[in-house]
This record gives sequence, structure tokens and C-alpha cells, in this order.
Amino acid sequence: MSFSDEEKKKIRADYADAVNMAPKELGRWLETEESKGVGFNRDGEDESVGHQSGRRIVEIARTKQGDLTDDDYAHMRKVVAYVHRHCAQGPSHDVETSRWRYSLMNWGHDPLKKSG
Repeated sequence: MSFSDEEKKKIRADYADAVNMAPKELGRWLETEESKGVGFNRDGEDESVGHQSGRRIVEIARTKQGDLTDDDYAHMRKVVAYVHRHCAQGPSHDVETSRWRYSLMNWGHDPLKKSG
């Protein structure tokens, strides 16, 4: 799949809105037991899909915009879709220590963070 410059611009904007954790912050989070303990594992894999995504988000953040690949943009789009979908399904209480929040954080979004 190849993205036009206009599509890339929109993906970057949506991604910047969805991912509200800094790369260093996300990297530290991914090292925690809470992070490693949530999410869906594909057959035969020890690491959850969300945890893998978090590592990829950190890599993307450290990549110059001009060096981003179509695969990077496809992943960025996937992150945006996940964050939007899961934000709409949140619990009404005990959010701070919920598996829902921890899973979103693996995808680079902390629902408790105030937006800029």
C-alpha cells in the first residue's frame, strides 16, 4: 500500500492526537509488569499485540518524518483506529488501575492525561 502526501499528512495529524505519551515515557511503561500483563497474544507469541505496537510506536517516534515507510504509516493508522475504538469503550470507574487504561497505554495513549 502506498499513501499520498495528503494521506500521510492526515495520518500524522490523527496519530499526534491519539498518541499522547512521549517515547521515553512509553518506553518506561512498556518495561512494567502491568504493561506486559494486558492485551491479546497471537498464537505462539509471548508478547501481546499491544505491547509489540508500543515498541513500534517508540521506533516511529525516533524516526525522521522523511524516513517513515508506508508500513510505518499503516501502523500509525492502526494505532489511531485502536485508540479511537477503545476510548469509546472505557469503564465508568476505577479507570486509573484498569486493564482498559493499561492496554491503551501500550498503544501510546494514556486516557488520564489532559490534552495540551
